[in-house]
Amino acid sequence: MFTGLVEDVGTIEQVRVTPAGRELRVRCRYDDLTNGESIALNGACLTVREHGPRWFTVAAVTTTIERTTIGEWTNGQRVNLERAMEAGDRFGGHLVLGHVDGVATVVDIETQGDAQLVNLALPDGLSELMIPHGSLTVDGVSLTVNELPAADVVQLSLIEFTLSHTTLSDLRVGQHVHVEGDVIGKYVRRMLSPYQGGYQAPSALHAQD
Repeated sequence: MFTGLVEDVGTIEQVRVTPAGRELRVRCRYDDLTNGESIALNGACLTVREHGPRWFTVAAVTTTIERTTIGEWTNGQRVNLERAMEAGDRFGGHLVLGHVDGVATVVDIETQGDAQLVNLALPDGLSELMIPHGSLTVDGVSLTVNELPAADVVQLSLIEFTLSHTTLSDLRVGQHVHVEGDVIGKYVRRMLSPYQGGYQAPSALHAQD
């Protein structure tokens, strides 16, 4: 599990196809990683395969590539990094699983005072999890929903610290980003679905066999 508080911005040094999947070698500040631990790259939870002083490798399988932008990543690209939480860590963001729900598109960027307002067009099925001042993970960064300006559009307000310490300062209109909705909202939606006509209980399915 993660919190959405980016610890480092890494740089992809090498991309290659291996039997394990699309393998990425990433330059970072970490020098105490272990093989097999979880690390989030732009919000996608991957497993450290190999590591050394200030570098590590991960591999993305087909399912991950289909849900993310990892298939488009190239040498020199910057990525937000966060290692999985340890028991007893300070909890500063929100519950982030590192399971990307889909890819959103930047549709508008506007500077307003000391903040940068970013509008994202969300993938299908995610807008119903959005509430004003709720949580959303964008490329691994825990952010607060500022407004819901239109159907399937969410507005975020990025402060200077976030822009200075993550890759979100690189955002451009038309760019694709990873999004993960609040897991609490997902469970609430699942629990309510039997009462909204969107889910059939197992007993009802057996009755139709």
